[in-house]
Order: sequence, then structure tokens, then C-alpha cells
Amino acid sequence: MDYKIVVSPKAQIEIEDISEYYVQISFTVLNKFYTELENAYKYLQSNPHFQTRYKNYKAVPIKKFPYLLFFTIDEINKVVKVLSCFNTSRNTTKYPK
Repeated sequence: MDYKIVVSPKAQIEIEDISEYYVQISFTVLNKFYTELENAYKYLQSNPHFQTRYKNYKAVPIKKFPYLLFFTIDEINKVVKVLSCFNTSRNTTKYPK
């Protein structure tokens, strides 16, 4: 059974900020970002048991982009809650809290 993906308001704002940045570079880059983000969501739907990166938070990288999706898993309800879309190129020592 696939897991349901729920994006927190904080993560949604971060994704919108990333989109605003990439649209200034080019629509092609923006489209590639969205494609890789959707691929990460699809991966989490089928297999969310990814590496624990910080405390009890797991993270999956967005391929070709310097971002990690931090998330938690609700096994009972089969829900993956995306908490943050974290930029790893800014400050890798400050994972989201």
C-alpha cells in the first residue's frame, strides 16, 4: 500500500521560494526542479524508509538539486509528512528543527 504525502505549510513556502528563484534563472530549470521533486514524492509514496539524518527525521535528496526533503512517517495511517525542503548548499550544519 502506498503512503500518502502531506506537505507542511513551512515546506510549501520553502518550495514556493525555490520556485521563485529558479523561474528567474529559466523555466527549463524550474521544470527540471518540479520533475525531480515529483520523483522524490513518488519514491516516498512507495518506499519512505530512507536514511535518518537528524534526530527522528528522515531525508531524501532531490536529485540534481541541492535540497533534502525532511519528513516523518506515520506508519499507522500510512502518511509521510514533508516538514522541510532544506537547501544543503547554504549551511549543512543547521538542519531544520
